[in-house]
Amino acid sequence: MSILVVGSVALDDIETPFGKAKEVLGGSAVYIATACSYFLSPIRLVGVVGGDYPQQAIDFLNNRGVDLEGLQVIEGGKTFRWSGKYHYDLNNRDTLSLNLNVFENFNPVIPESYKKTKYVCLGNIDPTLQKQVLEQVEKPEFVVGDTMNFWIETKRKELLNVIPMFDAFILNDSEARLLANEPNLLRAARKIREMGVKILIIKKGEHGALLFHDETVFSAPAYPLENIFDPTGAGDTFAAGFTAWIAKNDDTSDLNLKKAVIYGSTMASFCVEKVSLDGLRDLSYLKIQDRFRAFKQLSQFED
Repeated sequence: MSILVVGSVALDDIETPFGKAKEVLGGSAVYIATACSYFLSPIRLVGVVGGDYPQQAIDFLNNRGVDLEGLQVIEGGKTFRWSGKYHYDLNNRDTLSLNLNVFENFNPVIPESYKKTKYVCLGNIDPTLQKQVLEQVEKPEFVVGDTMNFWIETKRKELLNVIPMFDAFILNDSEARLLANEPNLLRAARKIREMGVKILIIKKGEHGALLFHDETVFSAPAYPLENIFDPTGAGDTFAAGFTAWIAKNDDTSDLNLKKAVIYGSTMASFCVEKVSLDGLRDLSYLKIQDRFRAFKQLSQFED
């Protein structure tokens, strides 16, 4: 079973109260593909980079079993670069610089060998591009879509057009409130589902996540961590864990959706423990399973 991942590929400069890192791997597609690679292979990545994208980054993705046929390399161009500084509580950050470079004119072209991929995970790119991708894929069985405040504010119409094409829609609590124009999360969820969303997941950061599907409302905990170093990519790795578990089992039952949310939270918890992708580099499936079981213990009790 494969997963098609489409999103940004970037080089980041990150500053947190606990340290700095320059020219580290970033971008939604890279975080998603790396996290998914612990569950199944190959992961098919579609994105764009400039000729300056480091060879060690290519080698890392290849070694993780990521198929890079869909990665466009624009020789002479520069890779998308983002620089950000996180505040002490890590819930807020300032973008210090943003240079889209080759990503500004990104036109996702899905290779012929990718077009029958059953599972698709779309990073938080322009909803117009998300729709372009889905129009090129032949009858995908399960599509997971992400978004961000910027697209809700600037491309609302386009986002509302593509949302019904998703099987699962993932966004955080502030994005949900903005999209629904509703401060109460439960009412916001109802309004978003009325937009054509089948499965809705609202992430609440350190407070876990909510899953809405049919008549089911499931509240998942967050994993208590003593050391949170860098939250960059946490949302992407959540989407990856969720999608990869569904694809691995080819199962969208209520019970498996709940498990998938916990696997999403599990992968995000590893991500935030180190800078950039370092929290995901040296994982094992056994280590992921151990933390998944620890997650289950957080919310189990006996009468």
